[in-house]
Amino acid sequence: MPSRFAAALLLAAAAIATGLAGQAPAQAAGRGTIEIVTKTGVHPFAVELATNDAERSRGLMFRKELPEGQGMLFDFEREQPVSFWMHNTYISLDMIFIRGDGRILSIAENTEPLSDRLVPSGGPVRAVLEVIAGTAVKLGIAPGDRVAGAIFGRAR
Repeated sequence: MPSRFAAALLLAAAAIATGLAGQAPAQAAGRGTIEIVTKTGVHPFAVELATNDAERSRGLMFRKELPEGQGMLFDFEREQPVSFWMHNTYISLDMIFIRGDGRILSIAENTEPLSDRLVPSGGPVRAVLEVIAGTAVKLGIAPGDRVAGAIFGRAR
């Protein structure tokens, strides 16, 4: 059950989202590239960077598509437990929860579009990568795999 702070945060996000309804999908300001190193190889992703509260609140809401090999990276700047939801998100996603050392902590696969159900990280994470549903299975991405990029350092 969410804490009072989490519940208040969700209500604020819902209010923001309601105010944004009907607007065209906005994109995060920054862009970058990350790589996920798995048993099947190195997989690059072009990512939009969500680095402030407004960008993290909006995320991929209102998008009708997300091409393979692209995603959104939510950087929280420090490790903390986080929860996401799919409110006003029309496409199913895989959510990849990443620790500060670049290791994947957990993956929520095939999230339900338009759901207000919370999707928790399962522990402290620095960032979350959202990609089109099915990506984790298709590329063999698993907890423990390494993510390399500007906020995590380079793969070793």
